[in-house]
Amino acid sequence: MSIIFKAENVTKAFANHLALDKVNVEVPEGSIFGLLGPNGAGKTTLIRIINQITAPDSGTVYLDGRPLHRDDVYSIGYLPEERGLYKKMKVGEQALYLAQLKGLSHHEALVRLREWFTRFEIQGWWNRKVEELSKGMQQKVQFIVTVVHRPRLLIFDEPFSGFDPINVNLLKEEILRLKAEGSTILFSTHNMASVEELCDHIVLINKAQTILHGSVHDIKQAYKSNTFEADLLGFSGGEQDLPLEGIELLSFSRANGIASVRARLAPGQSPNQLLRSLMPLGQVQGFREIIPSMNDIFIRRVNEDKARI
Repeated sequence: MSIIFKAENVTKAFANHLALDKVNVEVPEGSIFGLLGPNGAGKTTLIRIINQITAPDSGTVYLDGRPLHRDDVYSIGYLPEERGLYKKMKVGEQALYLAQLKGLSHHEALVRLREWFTRFEIQGWWNRKVEELSKGMQQKVQFIVTVVHRPRLLIFDEPFSGFDPINVNLLKEEILRLKAEGSTILFSTHNMASVEELCDHIVLINKAQTILHGSVHDIKQAYKSNTFEADLLGFSGGEQDLPLEGIELLSFSRANGIASVRARLAPGQSPNQLLRSLMPLGQVQGFREIIPSMNDIFIRRVNEDKARI
């Protein structure tokens, strides 16, 4: 697995505030990588360091295995949470200007921008001023100028903020397409549903330190608790009638003629044991392992870190 970006023991302090404390991050090439953490955790500081807006006090940031260089800005695209287009400038004129700042010739910028404007169905806004566009339209333009120079590393900070569900879906499709074409995406968000849907790997930062990192699949597997849920049709009894000897019952509910049983197995117990206990009671309509969501894991891990301190 090739690593395109690496932060090694990165530390950054502002006045009396420690923003990053020996943070280590490795982003696999061609992946969508979630940069997660509560407000004030240090995510924005790390993003600013990657974009060379500020520099670390100690530690090293690498791109393609070598320390970050000034010219690497041409290989990076950054969509900040706070959008920043010039309101009085025409949309096409501004997009051309920003694309050329990223190293494209006027002709190449024009060709690529026309393609993107057509894909996003905003070609009719080329000669309109930015202030005439809705917030969603402005964000589409900013997304386009972020990706138009085809950077190898893309940084999206809350990219879906302010979009309606249709345009959120459009952006998700474009992000996945960019990944398929070889881009690596560093994705900062508080929306754990988007993390579940898009991210291959994540790092969780809290109070300036890395507290969790790895693939989304591996993390979810590590945090599961041997908990299963079964749906029973035809069972009219109550939880006191469940023959769950040696199995911890977590919850019992009934709706629309279906009884739902959630139970935790002890280490070494097989799910088949729970099934064998339930099958004589009625028809099993569903049986599934309960895997914690990234939202649950985020809350649990941050609270654990808080309790440790």
